[in-house]
Amino acid sequence: MSESVEDQVEEQEFKLESDNELRFEVENKNETVVLELKSGLAEIFGTELVKGKPYTFYFGAKIAIFTWQGCTLKLRGKKGISYMSKETPMMFYLNCHASLEQLRQKSEQENSRGPVTMVVGPMDVGKSTLCRILLNYTARMNALGRRPIFVDLDPGQGQISIPGTIGAIMVERPAEVEESFSQVAPLVYHYGHNNVNSNSTLYNTLVTRMAEVIHERMADNPRINSSGIIINTCGWVKGKGYQHLTHIALAFEVDIILVLDQERLYNELVRDMPVFVKVTLLPKSGGVVERSTKFRSESREMRIREYFYGTPRNVLHPHTCEIRFTDIKIYKIGSPPIPNTLMPLDMQKTDLETKLEPVSPGPNMMHHILALSFTTSADEDVVRTSVAGFVCVTNVDTTRQMLTLLSPQPKPLPETIYLLSDVQFMDSNS
Repeated sequence: MSESVEDQVEEQEFKLESDNELRFEVENKNETVVLELKSGLAEIFGTELVKGKPYTFYFGAKIAIFTWQGCTLKLRGKKGISYMSKETPMMFYLNCHASLEQLRQKSEQENSRGPVTMVVGPMDVGKSTLCRILLNYTARMNALGRRPIFVDLDPGQGQISIPGTIGAIMVERPAEVEESFSQVAPLVYHYGHNNVNSNSTLYNTLVTRMAEVIHERMADNPRINSSGIIINTCGWVKGKGYQHLTHIALAFEVDIILVLDQERLYNELVRDMPVFVKVTLLPKSGGVVERSTKFRSESREMRIREYFYGTPRNVLHPHTCEIRFTDIKIYKIGSPPIPNTLMPLDMQKTDLETKLEPVSPGPNMMHHILALSFTTSADEDVVRTSVAGFVCVTNVDTTRQMLTLLSPQPKPLPETIYLLSDVQFMDSNS
């Protein structure tokens, strides 16, 4: 008699000693891994596990379970590689949290702004993971009422919104083990590209604007103000990328820079930052792996899909809306480059990168994301205004002069400015 499907599912138990880590990946699509804490205490990226509760992870998950005191874990499902490790940087990360907490307590006593921390480093060193750990540790201090602000300035992954944006959220509670932080009331700005280098002037403009808005909100709320900010950055750290990092540090008035796994970047920042900015070099986790271009592309597509359709744990049902060409105002930020000989005397090249250009609906708009601005007129400051949400163009009917949009909400859609993004999404459900 052949084995049943149930019998073929792998099940394995791990006993971890104190200060050890269990790492695993879910490498195959349509596969899941279920994790359960049987005894002891353990956490995933700073979020505590509940004993006896099953946690389900899907394709692409790269998980590290850490225990300070020892624990027993059970994994069930067809995972990729899994192993236990004694070499972990968690003690360094905990010390960072403790230092930040001392600064928060000092800011409470002095009624001043809490620490502004920027995490930097090349690609695939665990910047997002470190941000998550520090935010979770801070949010777990419920008795002190901590409310740190998380700022994600990497438009290539879109942790807070979707790729092609930068965003910020206030973190009131630790992230769910299987999900990210609560996405209630995020502050999101439309950038329109996955790569920071695509429009450097626009990127810096949005970073400056976001810093202004966040500082204003912090000034109005003492609890948020003392909790501080944790900023995630992209992995481009050379040339113009380094210039972007120094611009971020200046715009947000950064106090602390945590550099992951690159001594050269650490020394450059020590040289160039003001003396009051504390620059610290930290090791990366041994569990960090290099992500391929294909994996990054699939992750971006998955993030957009989650925006419209939700996750297996929280399914959403988007709507399909038809809208006339004449009823929608679409613009793109950034004009095509003009030769220096043809450029007006009073115009600089950087002006073109933040210029608002009207766009006529057409077949070349297929599968592109459109951001819904909070502005209703092109006479307003559209570029520096945050966005309310996103739709995706799933069909362009030039005969009927109609656009078909995938939208989180039904018609009527808001009568606002729509901003065209270079980011695309192929909706397989349409």
